[in-house]
Amino acid sequence: MAPVQINEVKGNQRDNRTATHSHIKGLGLRSDGTAESNAAGFIGQAAAREAAGLVVDLVRTKKLAGRAVLLAGGPGTGKTALALAVSQELGNKVPFCPIVGSEIYSAEVKKTEALMENFRRAIGLRVRETKEVFEGEVTELTPEEAENPLGAYGRTISHLLITLKSAKGTKKLRLDPAIFEAIQKERVRVGDVIYIESNTGAVKRVGRSDAYATEFDLEAEEYVPVPKGEVHKKKEIVQDVTLHDLDSANSKPQGGQDVMSMMGQLMKPRKTEVTEKLRAEIDKVVSRYIDQGVAELVPGVLFIDEVHMLDLEAFSFLTRALESPLAPLVILASNRGMTPIHVHTSSALPGGEGTHPTPHGIPPDLLARLLIIPTHSYNPAEIASIVRTRAKTEGISIADAALDKVAGIGTKVSLRYALQLLAPAAVLARVKIGAPAGATKGQVSVEDVEECEDLFLDASRSAKGLGDGFLV
Repeated sequence: MAPVQINEVKGNQRDNRTATHSHIKGLGLRSDGTAESNAAGFIGQAAAREAAGLVVDLVRTKKLAGRAVLLAGGPGTGKTALALAVSQELGNKVPFCPIVGSEIYSAEVKKTEALMENFRRAIGLRVRETKEVFEGEVTELTPEEAENPLGAYGRTISHLLITLKSAKGTKKLRLDPAIFEAIQKERVRVGDVIYIESNTGAVKRVGRSDAYATEFDLEAEEYVPVPKGEVHKKKEIVQDVTLHDLDSANSKPQGGQDVMSMMGQLMKPRKTEVTEKLRAEIDKVVSRYIDQGVAELVPGVLFIDEVHMLDLEAFSFLTRALESPLAPLVILASNRGMTPIHVHTSSALPGGEGTHPTPHGIPPDLLARLLIIPTHSYNPAEIASIVRTRAKTEGISIADAALDKVAGIGTKVSLRYALQLLAPAAVLARVKIGAPAGATKGQVSVEDVEECEDLFLDASRSAKGLGDGFLV
């Protein structure tokens, strides 16, 4: 008798890449707003985290829209981590748009247009509508065919018969062929929970019925319960969009179906600018919806890292945009002290105006409008705790002596350099053949850290090498 084969079915969960700030889950504040020394993956920077917590509270109460905050501190002091922690605290319902100062320079779009696009991405609109819908689990899905009216040999879909089941009953619907196309786009099949808007015919697939939760499926499905109540009901639909989404949707050409219209759309450049006139019209409609109580404005956060990379024109536009009625909270970050403002060659002013060093590379008139949150260097105990947290996040087994060695490098050289040594040291620990006495294979030892330190130079040793002439 042949042996019975039993194979383990591996899960389909993907391994997520560990990014620089994967360990940051929030600001790590207590209920009274004070910062814990080590919470939510954030270590140290207690005063900066408490100030950021106040910013989060003001954003939630919509009292800080149109203001700007500057995170100022040296490299590797947690400015970007603070901004990401703020986004984690706000949740996914509040728009958070992160960019870098150099992103606005493009050959396709003006600097001011790129800034305005990101401003509009950071302003959300929550639209609440009560609609008549048919909602339930699909138990039957049968297209009805008819003769082709054009006289060809093929057949066309004349109607679609669909049966929806809810907790309180079942309804059989006869739908238009256009809705059949929408159902095909949503990839609806028997056993899915959907809803169909009675006025527009729009179809939305909610998920797979939890009655099928035990079936084996290669794709990760979201299982939902069978809807309560009747199949035909009134339902409040909540849609979250940004003003940039409305701009993009209304700026696309609504051409005809003839060949010339389609060719014109194909020949248009991939990225087009939205006119101020169109934005003004959209703002009027948005204001009317807000006055009617149909929509709610959700000011979000625009985070501009390396803000000293902006030039005079961008700073001038930023100052004006902050004064507009529809403006998000803007968080800026800079690791510079006294530095000249970047001036574009074509717009350089006579006499070199604008090239004098200013604090953080920001014009004084904008700097006076900012709430400045300073970040400071980490002390040795905080660096050791950060290294331990990072090693745990990356799944690296490290000996206590090696951890102290890496923490010492972080104190002596820089935290970023120390954290970057963890991954190559872990590779060396896995492939080493002759492990030292008392060492465990796969566990990072002091020797692995020292070998990585010899293999990879830090910035100061590299600069010293340039001065000595051994690097060409």
